[in-house]
Amino acid sequence: MTSILLTGATGLVGSRLLPRLLDAGHDCRALVRGEAAVPPGATAVRGDLSDPDALAPAVTGVDAIVHLAARFRTDDEDAIWRANLDGTRNLIAAAEANAPAARFVMASTSNVYDAGTPRPSRESDECTPTAAYPASKVAAEQLLRESRLTWAILRLPFVYGDGDGHLEAMPALAIRFGLHPAHTYSVAHHRDVMIAVGIALSGAMDGRIVNLADDAPVSVFEMAELAGSPIEGSTEPLTNPWSGRMDTTLVRELGFRPTVPSIRAAAREGIL
Repeated sequence: MTSILLTGATGLVGSRLLPRLLDAGHDCRALVRGEAAVPPGATAVRGDLSDPDALAPAVTGVDAIVHLAARFRTDDEDAIWRANLDGTRNLIAAAEANAPAARFVMASTSNVYDAGTPRPSRESDECTPTAAYPASKVAAEQLLRESRLTWAILRLPFVYGDGDGHLEAMPALAIRFGLHPAHTYSVAHHRDVMIAVGIALSGAMDGRIVNLADDAPVSVFEMAELAGSPIEGSTEPLTNPWSGRMDTTLVRELGFRPTVPSIRAAAREGIL
């Protein structure tokens, strides 16, 4: 059994990951604000990443920290930087001072990769995003890499499943961001995020940045169709068909195999 502090426990990924961590037998604390509830078996630690004083007791005594908390899809760029960079800085400092032996697993994003990639993006690729969300995540990654902690960074793709509403949001996202219907993205089911986090907690990803995705990138058009809100197709050429797709050679070398190999497999299994 591993004692874990989870941030972002009430978010899209964290709210699906926490019950799975508990089912796996881990002793879990969840950093939550206000009166937010946590599943039975988890311990709520009231606090915020912006409050260093609350983080010291949150990390003291844990074997691992799984850092999912992030701010995105808002026009408030200052809030994004405060949450993603300053919040991570505070959490790293608390861990270095109070839990220096804890393994620190941080979730990052496939959005850090440059849109002009000539192939599926690899962990070794230079990342120079300009938008606040991916830029703040690259900066937070660098803070962790330069820390004194044992760390692993998981770059997550479009995560879906368990009725989280993310897939259903795709038609609106396509309109908001002007996504081409034929644009394909790497994706992963919540069930496989848990598997990857388990590998990271084992130490197999220590000191590495690791891409995570299933076997089959999927188009915006197909995601909208599966969500039950079809969008119009297009014969206009894609600017770059590789943008949004990640190379998963490394995670497979580390033992990962998706239990949900594709989004259509998830549909057949009834776990969208």
